[in-house]
Amino acid sequence: MSDPLARLTARLAETAPGLRVETGPGTGAYAYDASNYRVPPRAVAFPRTADDVVAVLRACRETGVPVTARGGGTSMAGNAVGPGVVLDLSRHMNQILDIDPGAGTARVEAGVVLDALCAETAPYGLTFGPDPSSHSRCTIGGMIGNDACGNRSVRHGRTSSHIEALEIVTVDGVRALADHEGLHPLDPADTERVTRLEADVRRLIDAELAPIRTELGRIPRQVSGYQLHHLLPENGFDLARALVGTEGSCAVVTAATVRLVATAPASALLTLGYDDVVDAAEDVPEILRRHPTAVEGMDEAIVATMRARRGEDSVTGLPDGRAWLYVELDGDDEESVAARAAELLDVLKARGRITGGRVVDSAAERRSLWRVREDGAGLAARLVDGGESWPGWEDAAVAPDQLAAYLRDFRELLASHGLTGVLYGHFGAGCVHVRIDFDLATDAGRVAARRFLGEAAALVVEHGGTLSGEHGDGRARGELLEAMYSQRMIRAFAAFKEVFDPEGLLNPGVIVEPARLDADLALHTPELLPVATLFTFPHDEDGFEGAVRRCVGIGRCRSDTGGVMCPSYRATGEENDSTRGRARLLQEMVRGETVQDGWRSTEVRDALDLCLSCKACSSDCPVGVDMATYKAEFLHRHYRSRLRPRSHYSLGWLPFTSALAGYAARPLNALLRGPLGSLLARLGGVTTERTIPAFASRRELRVVLRSVPSGATTGGSSKALLFVDSFTRAFRPQVAGAAGRVLADAGIPTTPRDGLCCGLTWVSTGQLSVARRVMARTVARLDDGDDRPVIVAEPSCAAALKRDVPELLGTEAARRVADRVHTFTGALTDLAEPGWTPPPLPEDVVLQTHCHEYATFKGRRPADLLRRLGVRKVDEAEGCCGLAGNFGFEEQHYDTSMAVADLALKPRLDGIDPAERTAVVADGFSCATQIDHLAGDRGVRALHLAELLDPAADRPGETP
Repeated sequence: MSDPLARLTARLAETAPGLRVETGPGTGAYAYDASNYRVPPRAVAFPRTADDVVAVLRACRETGVPVTARGGGTSMAGNAVGPGVVLDLSRHMNQILDIDPGAGTARVEAGVVLDALCAETAPYGLTFGPDPSSHSRCTIGGMIGNDACGNRSVRHGRTSSHIEALEIVTVDGVRALADHEGLHPLDPADTERVTRLEADVRRLIDAELAPIRTELGRIPRQVSGYQLHHLLPENGFDLARALVGTEGSCAVVTAATVRLVATAPASALLTLGYDDVVDAAEDVPEILRRHPTAVEGMDEAIVATMRARRGEDSVTGLPDGRAWLYVELDGDDEESVAARAAELLDVLKARGRITGGRVVDSAAERRSLWRVREDGAGLAARLVDGGESWPGWEDAAVAPDQLAAYLRDFRELLASHGLTGVLYGHFGAGCVHVRIDFDLATDAGRVAARRFLGEAAALVVEHGGTLSGEHGDGRARGELLEAMYSQRMIRAFAAFKEVFDPEGLLNPGVIVEPARLDADLALHTPELLPVATLFTFPHDEDGFEGAVRRCVGIGRCRSDTGGVMCPSYRATGEENDSTRGRARLLQEMVRGETVQDGWRSTEVRDALDLCLSCKACSSDCPVGVDMATYKAEFLHRHYRSRLRPRSHYSLGWLPFTSALAGYAARPLNALLRGPLGSLLARLGGVTTERTIPAFASRRELRVVLRSVPSGATTGGSSKALLFVDSFTRAFRPQVAGAAGRVLADAGIPTTPRDGLCCGLTWVSTGQLSVARRVMARTVARLDDGDDRPVIVAEPSCAAALKRDVPELLGTEAARRVADRVHTFTGALTDLAEPGWTPPPLPEDVVLQTHCHEYATFKGRRPADLLRRLGVRKVDEAEGCCGLAGNFGFEEQHYDTSMAVADLALKPRLDGIDPAERTAVVADGFSCATQIDHLAGDRGVRALHLAELLDPAADRPGETP
């Protein structure tokens, strides 16, 4: 057996029979992290234990295959991609092994996500100090690899300062413990090997004392290279701290004992406005005298992009300015912290640089502001004007008192190269993140970028700084280390790695013998797949190829909490079930190298299979990836002129079949409730675990629509059209009646429009040619010179009319119709008469917001409206309901649908106290159907918001 990969997998089948190892095109997502680089792996392994890691390393050494350890895959420097076996430690090695509140420590596996650790330590008043903006998905192992810092590094410094011990596996499969005193074997049989390894390290340090003492540890954020100064005699030969920041190039960390810090009882946040980032940097030394926990900076481009993507209300609490600082102070009580904040604000006003400033009192505003800062990398990657920017020089750091001078010179350097940079970062620590509009797709652009990076390295060294302040050197800056360190120091780095990894198999291409910084660039592409599409992708200059390129690997879709994205990843924990994983495989499809069968790719089809088409990523993803649209386009091309899955016919054509069903609803419902119904469901690819919703008759619909108050019945003219969508028409016509009554009561009498369809079900099943015909008919009927608002009770249909219709048809008529579309919530928010008050409402509401409404109608959320109307407590299930239109009705998706429901919706329903009068509100038909499936047997029924507000209802929305 001559193929190393075949020998490797055969060896692992013997030594680790339960270990999952993936090969082939399906591993394409692991060719990327959050950097500019693409390095396809030969295999991806998913170890469950340290013994699995031992088996992989021994097999790789035997076969000469390199190994790259990977956590959350959020590296911006190319530290988490490699050409051999990628070890995904996040998938299974993610257990918190012990928390010792008395000692203030925790022992965790390398794949533990930072937020998960902090959630477990919070009840003890403890947390892990370093807090990168990627805290919701970065792993402790990844933070150790990069020596990560974060927003509060002014107070807590780098990860290396919080490491007590590391459990490592060496390249030859030896398990050892590195701590403050050296290296210790975890298996007595390895004592001789471990003793020899430590002795070799000690000899190296003794031989290089002078350069280590003079070149390393000069400024707080000096992460570049290896941190050998921790091994100096005066520092106690702290091998644990020395291995932090080695980027997996010396050993694989499987677990760590970390030191925790106490959380402060009180804190305050100041927001300070400036004319530019240099002015902001000038104030940093003064601010640092007040001992803040955080001093974060950003420029106006990030804020503008956030507002464009998520609505004006997504950023509140910022004073006037074109650049801002966030300053956080903490202390023992709110009063003293507030006094310190007010004093600092007065001092800064007197200095004369700020354009405005305020103490942010609202907790909601604080969360909003921190989210803007934390999404900086993604927001800066694809700006509101469509421009793209890239990392590569995103992590330089200087001493804080040098920051203003460095930024001034750095901006001049950018201008001299004709480049633009979006600046943000940890100004209090002198660390500047910047994404630059490099042209990495052409030979000339790559030459220019290389020239700029060389000059940027010289500039930061001139200011006494470091190439990397927390992201590590990786592939992006390893080649530039010679600009920062002497040749003797470079040789010492190489000798240190050789002690641990003599064959150079661990994460090759970083720090020692680095790859060229312009090698393996993802944008250096061969001839791309022709991508003529039906969707127009109006926000992406390069159409579909540019749309899928939006994903730059930030990985917010791998978060378990916050927002709605990505429900399938939250249910399965698989990279290929995340928005990022799918986008990366689509990028591979467009490249046509590892994924060679284009639109017919089964690997891409399988990755998209569990996408619920919830559209949450189009809002939650900082770069605006819209996987639902990409999936629809892919399914259209994949099944073109081919037999489709059965559910595409049974559910995709539901608007047509349900319209027919209305003429014989009663006998059809009786038939579907019997054995024949189960047979028909199976024939249609529909799960038999669910009850098929009952069809409404045409007579029911006519009666309801005649009852809707119009302008004539209210003594005026009709002010809007009430779009009666296919779901409302077929399954719950009473919602149309309630919506009409509420709107009339709010001063918006409507005229119902029946017989039209938004085309959503054909879009979600990828039958785009049919969808276009249906949409074109609807647009022709609505764009008839009538400019009245179009109010849609079903949020998913409103979203389709608002976004899918114009993006699929691409006509001015479609855009005119889209501009008129309102959800029911949006209509009451924007069009209701001033002073309108609804009937009495329950004090408590459990709310499930439809994902499409969440994603498409920014700032028009049912939860906000309910609170404004006087509901005391709105308990919103933050996440997808799991049914997601056709998805949860498809037999192969039922289990995933229920797993998604378990994340947020089911716990809310299970928490309803039967003794309390709590309303359950879900405007989406699929959401209401899922609620009925989950809790209908307990008498819980979901109401549309219109039913809750209906002036004709006896006891609106209360479930006994």
